[in-house]
Amino acid sequence: MINRSLIRALMVSAALATGTLLAGCNGENLAQSAKATKPIPEKLLAEMEAKNMDKGSPILVRLFKQESELEVWKQDRSGRFALLKTYAICRWSGDLGPKIREGDRQTPEGFYSITPGQMNPASAYYLSFNMGYPNAYDRAWGRTGSQLMVHGDCSSRGCYAMTDEQISEIYSLGRESFFGGQTAFQVQAYPFRMTPQNMAKYRDNPNMPFWRMLKEGNDIFEVTKTEPKVDVCDKKYVFDAEPLPGGKPLTFNPTGKCPAYQLNPEVAQALQDKERADRSRLAELISHGARLAKSRAGIDGGMHPVFATKLPDAQSIAMSDVNDYTISATGPAPGTIPSYVNPPRAPEGAVMETAATSSSSETTSQTGGPNVFSALASKVGWKREQPAEPQAAPAPKPTPAPKSKAIAKNVAPARAPEVRMPEPRIIPLNRTAQAGPETKPSETKSSAPVPPETIAGAQPTAPANSFNSRWSSFQ
Repeated sequence: MINRSLIRALMVSAALATGTLLAGCNGENLAQSAKATKPIPEKLLAEMEAKNMDKGSPILVRLFKQESELEVWKQDRSGRFALLKTYAICRWSGDLGPKIREGDRQTPEGFYSITPGQMNPASAYYLSFNMGYPNAYDRAWGRTGSQLMVHGDCSSRGCYAMTDEQISEIYSLGRESFFGGQTAFQVQAYPFRMTPQNMAKYRDNPNMPFWRMLKEGNDIFEVTKTEPKVDVCDKKYVFDAEPLPGGKPLTFNPTGKCPAYQLNPEVAQALQDKERADRSRLAELISHGARLAKSRAGIDGGMHPVFATKLPDAQSIAMSDVNDYTISATGPAPGTIPSYVNPPRAPEGAVMETAATSSSSETTSQTGGPNVFSALASKVGWKREQPAEPQAAPAPKPTPAPKSKAIAKNVAPARAPEVRMPEPRIIPLNRTAQAGPETKPSETKSSAPVPPETIAGAQPTAPANSFNSRWSSFQ
């Protein structure tokens, strides 16, 4: 009898080989290629062993837009997930908030499931996997769009774009988890890290009811370190729902009324404790006048500063309102940045933080002196001139003075004129991007970038005494 694990591996191989027919971001009709079978790097395998993880154990992916970071978590031998590696996102498009309609350039937010058939070994963007947008929640709200990916090539029109080197590694992790028996891995896509600080910063955002709902799934994962079971009913996400004692098996209708359910009591208690601590911290931050997020009007998406600071026109690249990146901007770029990359631009005439200045305080505090941003700025002609040293006024020649007038002493040296730094060069957002092979069916048919629209977000969905209503006083 053929071993069951062998049959399962063969089935997964067949699904991966036919991924080109099932996945998007694909402009080529190619068979499975060597890049899709590239092994996991030895360094990462050693990291797995150090963290008590098996090569084929399940994975889970978390995406954070504002921070432009992607995390790969992997199940260790205790059965819980632990963080394996954090990757800098090279490019994402749109604004914070969920994707609403086809062509709005928004990258999805929510909970998605990736099966072997969604892996695309023949992507026009090196390698990719389809996020599965729209999911049951998105469809319940009538949202439209298709072929939304995580892929390479650092180019985005609704996708999360990595470098080719990064997506090769992420793809291999997903492939090996399927060979190990995982039938689907979960992707959790968030607008930002769901901390009280960020909830306070965005408390006036119209998407906050939707984000509070996502935070409940985030919190369950953080307190249990297990993949939350996700269902949809009454047009809202429901996490880790269990039948009531003696109750019937649960059935969920995305647009219908939610059945009676409960959380595991231990999970419910841990979640309540975290929720209480976060609410207390949020109230404290608001009472102390926590500032609101800076406007992103006119900015299309984001790029991690580890990439942005390596570009020749860094002073015109708009950066996210973040000061706690996991990956330092001063390190080497994790992969090749294509020459045709189109980073997010600061709107014309706007005064805001750019890639050339966003992390200078971090570097100065670490080195206490000149940093890579100064060198970068000088290369692009944006070099801060140093004020001239004050020069002492030349000593006056002794001349007879009238006895009735006193001679001034301690004459102050003449002050050198202040030298001002030239204004940074601002490139309008609507300038023509350098052409790259953009043929994704998921995007707008026009090749010109479409300005991000204001996203109204989901309507409040949680009933009274729920997680949502308990947070509503801080909106």
